[in-house]
Amino acid sequence: MVTIGCEREPKPEPEQWQAVATDLPGALLSVWGTSASDVWTVGADSRDGQGPTVLHLDGDAWERVSTARSSGDLWWVFGFEDGPIYMGGDGGIILRYEGGTFTEMTTPGTNTVFGIWGASPDDVWAVGGASDATGGFAWRLSGDAWVEEPSVPADVPTQAALWKIFGRSASDAWIVGSNGVALHWNGSALEPGDTGVGSSLFTVHEHDGVYAAVGGSASGYIIENDGSGWANVTPDDPVPMGLSGVTLGPDGSGIAVGLVGGIYVRDASGWHIEDPDLPLRQNLHGSWIDDEGGLWAAGGDTFAPPLTDGLLLRRGIPIPTEGL
Repeated sequence: MVTIGCEREPKPEPEQWQAVATDLPGALLSVWGTSASDVWTVGADSRDGQGPTVLHLDGDAWERVSTARSSGDLWWVFGFEDGPIYMGGDGGIILRYEGGTFTEMTTPGTNTVFGIWGASPDDVWAVGGASDATGGFAWRLSGDAWVEEPSVPADVPTQAALWKIFGRSASDAWIVGSNGVALHWNGSALEPGDTGVGSSLFTVHEHDGVYAAVGGSASGYIIENDGSGWANVTPDDPVPMGLSGVTLGPDGSGIAVGLVGGIYVRDASGWHIEDPDLPLRQNLHGSWIDDEGGLWAAGGDTFAPPLTDGLLLRRGIPIPTEGL
């Protein structure tokens, strides 16, 4: 049969995983952006005299951005569409990037900054701790300096490091840490929360009123809180690796990443393992979902210093790799 006057629309290409960057000198530990054409990823010291790895995609090409520091690892990046952008890392360092310039800010401690989040540019938090999973702290931005949050429970510094923070608003945020420690910010104070997990939770994220957190070591787990309390939503098949990064997106989407290239994705039916069909051996540490629904994963050799072999992945329409 011949069809006249009818032209079939081409089928959309299926989303595939793209190895955006591989074999970078420094492991990539965090990825974040304002859109698929404005992406930041940060990580370990590149050991080339140019300090921590900071890469930026402007939509056309990637650029290695100098922080003016000659050494050190950066563990997290978070910011706002109109700026500023904050990056935290070793030695209690927090860098503010605004107007094309980095400023090293005053902080009250020297333990590693592992997580940064803010409800607004004037209401920003930083959390972290020591490498032995103690020394937990939470700082808040006050003008151009950071100050300790006084409501951190007195026993936290001796019991746990605080790995990450994320919130829904200025009066609703969760901090997760080692040894089962979790704290909820209610707008006026931090209060201990019960996640039902007795070991480390490494990352927490929120979207549309639902929180998700991930953790574990030899076996990973995923927990969620829709406002009625935390529940274990780990897939029925055992998660054979610890999970260290999680991001939720619109329409029930989500990504969780972990050891040895482990990736889980979330849809309306829940979480399930993802095969990126790439030869992965590195750990994946950080994740993000962009405005086009693209799933991002950042990682490298992260078990022990030096943190090397940086890797950046994305699932979606292919993006530029020039400059890497």
